[in-house]
This record gives sequence, C-alpha cells and structure tokens, in this order.
Amino acid sequence: MAIQGGPLLNSVAAPTKQALQTNYLDFTSGSNDWAQQYLPDLMEKEAEVFGPRTISGFLAQVGAEESMTSDQVVWSEQGRLHLSYKGHIADGDDQITGSNNGLTFEIDTDIDGNAVSTSSVDHGIRVNDQVLVSDANATVRGLVTEISNDQVAVALYDAGNATPTGTNAGLATGSGDSATILVYGSEFAKGTDGRSVANEPQFKSFSNKPIIMKDYYEVSGSDASRIGWVEVSAENGQSGYLWYLKAEADTRARFTDYIEMAMLESIKGDADQSTVDAQLGSHVSGDTFGTEGLFAAIESRGNVTTGVTGVNAATDLAEFDAILAEFDKQGAIEEYMMFINRSTSLAMDDMLASMNSYGAGGTSYGVFNNSEDMALNLGFTGFRRGSYDFYKSDFRYLNDKSTRGGINERDTVNAIRGVMIPAGVSSVYDQTVGQSMKRPFLHVRYRASQTDDRRMKTWVTGSVGAATSALDVMQLHFLSERCLITQGANNFMLMK
Repeated sequence: MAIQGGPLLNSVAAPTKQALQTNYLDFTSGSNDWAQQYLPDLMEKEAEVFGPRTISGFLAQVGAEESMTSDQVVWSEQGRLHLSYKGHIADGDDQITGSNNGLTFEIDTDIDGNAVSTSSVDHGIRVNDQVLVSDANATVRGLVTEISNDQVAVALYDAGNATPTGTNAGLATGSGDSATILVYGSEFAKGTDGRSVANEPQFKSFSNKPIIMKDYYEVSGSDASRIGWVEVSAENGQSGYLWYLKAEADTRARFTDYIEMAMLESIKGDADQSTVDAQLGSHVSGDTFGTEGLFAAIESRGNVTTGVTGVNAATDLAEFDAILAEFDKQGAIEEYMMFINRSTSLAMDDMLASMNSYGAGGTSYGVFNNSEDMALNLGFTGFRRGSYDFYKSDFRYLNDKSTRGGINERDTVNAIRGVMIPAGVSSVYDQTVGQSMKRPFLHVRYRASQTDDRRMKTWVTGSVGAATSALDVMQLHFLSERCLITQGANNFMLMK
C-alpha cells in the first residue's frame, strides 16, 4: 500500500539554514501570513503615544456642581455703588445752559457700557450733586443745576479753568464716550429743602439655560464575546483583549470631554436661526437654543486682553500690570487662577525670571528665599504681583492639536490663549431659594430630582449582559443636561 503525502507537505518554508525569503513572515505580501507555523514576536500592549488624551477636569478645579429642577437659572448681581457715567460735552442747541461758566454733559452709557435712555431720567445724578467732569484735555468740578433726561447741566466752581470751547485749555465738545462724569458729593444752600428724588440700587439680572447632550455606542453580541490579540487600555482603567471595551471606554471619555468643552465654548443661539430651532424642537417661551459658556460670558460681561504675548519681558510686564489695573477697577479679588496655553506660560516664565538679577554680574536669590535651586527653576507656578496672588497652570484644552490647540493654529487673530479666574466665592441673590447665597464664581447646574438625576446618565439596552430586548446587541447610552453659571464675569479675564 502506497502512502501519498499531501500537496502542502514541506512545500512552503525551506528546511535548510539559508537566508531565503521563504524563511521569514511577510505580513504585507499576502503569501506568508498567519498561516505560517512560525510565531512572530507580538507586542500585544497598545502603545499610548498621546499621553492622557482627555481634557476634562478644568471645571472640577475651579468650580462646583449643583442640581436644579427648572428649565432656566436666574440670578442677580450687585451693581456698582458709586455714580459714574460716560458721555460727551454737548454743544450748540443740545445744551440746557449755554453760559460760559457752565456746561451740559450728555450721558451715553454707565461706566460698564450699558446704554442710558435719552427719553427718561435713566441715571442716578440729581440736582445739587457735586461732580467731576473729565476728558482728555482737563478735569473740572461743578454743581448740577438742572437735569433733562440724559442731559445734565453743570455750573463750574472755577469757570476760568475750563469752558466748552474745544481748546486745550478746557473741556472739548464732542460725541460718543469722550468724557466722564462722577458724583463725589452734594451742596445745598441754607434753609432749603432736601432731596426730592431717591436712588434705587441698580438691579442686574442674568440667566442661562441647560442643554441636553447625548452620545451612543453599540456592539453586537457576537463581537462582544470575540477576543483580539491586542491588549487595550483606556483612561478609566479598563484593559483586556476585548476590543469593544476600548471602544466603549473611548466613547465615554469623549462624551465626558464634550460635557466640559460645551460649558467652555457654547453660546446662546440667535432666534432667527430657524433651521437650528426646528432641529431642536420647541423651547421654553421666550427662550432660545444654546447656552452661555465660559468664553462667551467673559467676552460679553468680562474683560479681554491681548497682552503678555512674549514680545519681550519688559513689554509683557507692563501689559500684565495693565491687567492688574483693570482688576482694580472691577472688584480687586486678590487670588486668581490662570489656565493658559504653552506659549503664554513660557512668556510669563520669562517675564518673571527677568525680575530677578542672576548670572555673571552677580546673583540675587532674595525673592526665592535665597534658594539657588528655586531661582534657577524657571517654571513658575505661583507668584505675587502687587497685592494679587496668581496660580498658573497649563490648560491642555488650549494645547492639544485635536481640541482648541488646532483651532488656534488656524485663527491666530481670535485664538484663545488662556483665562484668569478669581478664586473663592461670590455673594448673589438666588431667585429659587429667595435669599443671598455664597457660591463659587464658576459652577455647573445640572438637572436632577428625586425621580431622575441627569448629571451624567449611562444605561445599557440589548441582549448582552442583563437582557432588556430581543436585539442581539449591546447599546450604551450617555446623557447629560447642564449649564454653566458665570457669576461676577467682570472679575474674569480672557486672553486672546
């Protein structure tokens, strides 16, 4: 009886010790692949080449979270205590009084830029107030003699120092916000009546609404039980040889980042955008789609600077001092946290290092507690300038190429380089509880009740695990409903 060998017996790889092509696996040729009997050196662990890929955690450092049960959050903030307005010196027929020893100040806006009505007394200046009036040419003191809506007649205490003639010797007539008027006291004649008009505190109310965010991941029951040769790992600690674990973990991590990114980038929509409105469905009466994120809140109600760009240390220091001067005008919060991108962080390091003389000409370590090691460690994380303490941290969201870092590369003019956020809490009147509350300047409101908590919902449907339907898949659903409350935005600084 003859035995005939199979057609593939000893016919693929050469048996001799020769450097032949058939002795090695080539995974690209398609001829020598996993059908080979030789085991390649498999590097099973998936390489983590981007470091931590998530950007969440910023809001956790600077704010807090609080539940709500409404479609809208309304809060009020204190107005300024003293009366100061921007406007111009009226000329010609606009003047209430045209005498040489007086002038008429026409109010355009309050000191924060809010418009003042031209048809009513929409300001707090009253007759017999003592005022300072100033423009680029001079500053004078006067007494308010008459008020007509947005026009204020001022009799000058020293008419020889300033008249509305347009010369450098005195105040100039003009338009727009070319001058400022400030109430600093009052004066009445003997035996006269007192005030007949009272000033009510200015009421400033703000609101924001939550948005609903969702995400979804699906894997078939068969793929959920299929093992792979790559050992995967995720930021949340999941690891193993089941690829769907990585996909599910990445979806969850991405959604967590979206929650934070939406609180930073979102804006309130325009009611005229009917296409978006139709896509999102009905809203609360009088409300629009979208929500106000951190960047939008600072741009509309806070401060924006283009300074500290790394031109040189001296220029950056002068621009940083201008930022401090603006903080002095607002609220003088003494502690700030700065979250900035890499280039701005390095510029600040150079600025701070230039303030200490070290090197060949003599070394001074006084501002570093006489520690040479501390002085030569030029990665500053905390410092004091004037009466302010600053704590500096890199903001990964502004550096990562796949997030804001990539957008900033495209639009360098409007690039966001960082934010300065006041530390501590603010006192505001909460409309819901009906009293003043102490809350962080930044905090997140999420929808929750005894029935449903929508801070971060995750649920599974399908046949995998605890079966909930006849569909042979595992469906993971993610949902959050929240908004960001930015209180006291006038104390924030956006670096662009």
